[in-house]
Amino acid sequence: QVQLVESGGGAVQAGGSLRLSCAASGRAFSGYHMAWFRQGPGKERDFVALISWSGSSTYYSESMKGRFTILKGSAKNTVYLQMNSLKPEDTAVYYCAATKFFSGAYYQRSTYDYWGQGTQVTVSS
Repeated sequence: QVQLVESGGGAVQAGGSLRLSCAASGRAFSGYHMAWFRQGPGKERDFVALISWSGSSTYYSESMKGRFTILKGSAKNTVYLQMNSLKPEDTAVYYCAATKFFSGAYYQRSTYDYWGQGTQVTVSS
């Protein structure tokens, strides 16, 4: 089976930056596309960004575009989320997810086969 482990969360002041990491492992992991979702207090778990296995294609939620960047590590089993100009509204648990296939429904949670346990990001004003 595939295992996903997030790290890099923490507490920052508004306007600051964080870089989240997600490390994937598993015998059949090759070829999986990876994404980030987040869930704020009292809110639903929403799509943040997706990167294809090769790293050649990326997709972003409109509200994060320009501030957040998703990228793959050189080994392609690690994905990062660089978060800049953070706002208190970005406070949430951030989850890594993986899927073998995606289409126009990449923003839906049901697309993804595997999920990490999440890492907390807290942004203070």
